[in-house]
Amino acid sequence: MIVLSLAEIADIVGGRLHRTDGTAEVTGSVEFDTREITPGGLFVALPGAKVDGHDFAAQAIESGAVAVLAAREVDGPAVIVPPAAGATHERAFALVSDKDGAGAAVLAALAKLARHVIQKLAGDHLTVVGVTGSAGKTSTKDIIAQLLEPLGPTVAPPGSFNNELGHPWTALRADASTRQLVLELSARGPGHIAELAAIAPPRIGVVLNVGTAHVGEFGSREGIAKGKGELVEALPSAEDGGVAVLNLDDPYVAAMASRTTARVVFVGESASAQVRAADITLDGEARASFRLVTPDGEAPVKLPLYGEHHVGNALSAAAVALEMGSTVEEVAARLSSLERRSDRRMEVTTRADGVTVLNDSFNASPESMRAALKALASMSANRRSWAVLGVMGDLGENSVAAHDGIGRLVVRLNIDKLVVIGQAAAATHQGAQQEGSWGEESVLVPDVEAAIALLHDQLRAGDVVLVKASKAAALWRVADAVLASPATIVETPVVPPSPSQERSNGGDA
Repeated sequence: MIVLSLAEIADIVGGRLHRTDGTAEVTGSVEFDTREITPGGLFVALPGAKVDGHDFAAQAIESGAVAVLAAREVDGPAVIVPPAAGATHERAFALVSDKDGAGAAVLAALAKLARHVIQKLAGDHLTVVGVTGSAGKTSTKDIIAQLLEPLGPTVAPPGSFNNELGHPWTALRADASTRQLVLELSARGPGHIAELAAIAPPRIGVVLNVGTAHVGEFGSREGIAKGKGELVEALPSAEDGGVAVLNLDDPYVAAMASRTTARVVFVGESASAQVRAADITLDGEARASFRLVTPDGEAPVKLPLYGEHHVGNALSAAAVALEMGSTVEEVAARLSSLERRSDRRMEVTTRADGVTVLNDSFNASPESMRAALKALASMSANRRSWAVLGVMGDLGENSVAAHDGIGRLVVRLNIDKLVVIGQAAAATHQGAQQEGSWGEESVLVPDVEAAIALLHDQLRAGDVVLVKASKAAALWRVADAVLASPATIVETPVVPPSPSQERSNGGDA
């Protein structure tokens, strides 16, 4: 963050000074976790369901914080914003305990502070890139960051830190040296993406797809498309440098071209896309190779990521990098040397006995579930395959049909074994039973412990196991248990996760 005095911060967020004359300056990072406080930092006191950040103000000061951003008086210097009872942010309840409006007030102040910092940094030296879509946001954000880092200092959020807490927190990581700020924008309803885009206005916006995740909140797929399109509506005009990167293979996304004054760059497999993939092939580990075709030439790409769905993510990232000045050859080379940066997303690990676990348990939607199952099918040629699946949340009235469809797809892909965890996902088991002649190949178990016991008894050397569900199901416990026995494993090399990666909400569309 840029250096600001407490008096300046109070003026920016509409707060008052407490136990300080305002001359002290914030020279460190802005944090809501006392364990992350560094000397010169600002501690954000958020009231949670179990603990209240206001109660940790003194601890934050002892750890080096200059002051606390709070909604009530605390034991230490602070900038205090008044709670707004009756005017709470509709999404604040998912993040903080907000009975008196304190959480919403602090989040609103954090947003104002981030907006001020980005306005100060905006100009020729800082480009903000926004990414949204029903599936693939986090992976694409990670790919974009890796493509842009050779062009200059780049800031991107850890994991899926993409809501009204993670968004301003990430924006406040930018400073005078930052050249690219890559942000992931989530939504649980209309207007949410517009609000996030207002905090850190993007010059380049990427829309990946429109699926059915959170259709319960949006009402329909058309409603989801309307919400995702808020990103392209927030872009500057083509004359002012605005660029919308749109997936031409998704008709809902392609139609967003009419909703923006920015210059549109289409990506996809379609011959009409400016940045496209041709001659796609998959190896035995479901890793895609293709020709990257652009108006400025083409180059071969061999993605090290698992799953054909990453081709579309890579094309969107490539379009951003090309807009930022990279050559086709540079983009292709960087795509071919990507690293997985976010936990529990197509994370492939192999035990010493050859059992391979495809841990995609961070979250799930019908679209991402289908992509993961197709990857499993590609990876399990001549090997026995297992799909260990849980509930997909926030599907509203479509929930039973969506789960049923996934069960039927498991059968059609010739996956050998299906383990469905929990009554909420029972329709997946029923769909599999009703598709074809399946009998004991599909099993419905009550909980994670039962699934672990079943796998412990029945897994054999060389099997391939996919573990996937919405984050609330915490099915990574299954993956962890499988990998813990036998103890010796051979892990696919990855970038070590940041301690803050577990901060992400992970449940937004």
